[in-house]
Amino acid sequence: MQVNPYLSYDGNCGAALNFYQKVLGARIEETFPYGEGNAEMQTPPGWKDKIMHARLTIDGEIIMASDAPPGHFQKPQGFHVALQVEDPAEAERRFKALSEGGTVTMPFGKTFFSNGFGMCVDQFGIPWMVNCPQQM
Repeated sequence: MQVNPYLSYDGNCGAALNFYQKVLGARIEETFPYGEGNAEMQTPPGWKDKIMHARLTIDGEIIMASDAPPGHFQKPQGFHVALQVEDPAEAERRFKALSEGGTVTMPFGKTFFSNGFGMCVDQFGIPWMVNCPQQM
């Protein structure tokens, strides 16, 4: 069994996927635009190129995503996508890249439980935690 986050966007999923590809080295495995749906689907005007479903991988881990249909988007809350990065410098680099254009909710730094930890909301509204675990 796998558990994977499924992220919803307010019409900017494609831009988010490209951003994660650039700053996290994510690999976009598949995208399925609304315009390629079956004939019974009533694709809203201007939504043919919006993403109905996408799958990307970050260091082998799967994240799925889509543009929520008009009127169905809900601002993300109550969760974070958590990255575990072994190297403190790389963890800080990823944190800075993710938070660019977004909001830092906890600056990246050493804590009692981590060699580096920070929280942010990216420019697409997705909350992230970046952690560099202490070596045992």
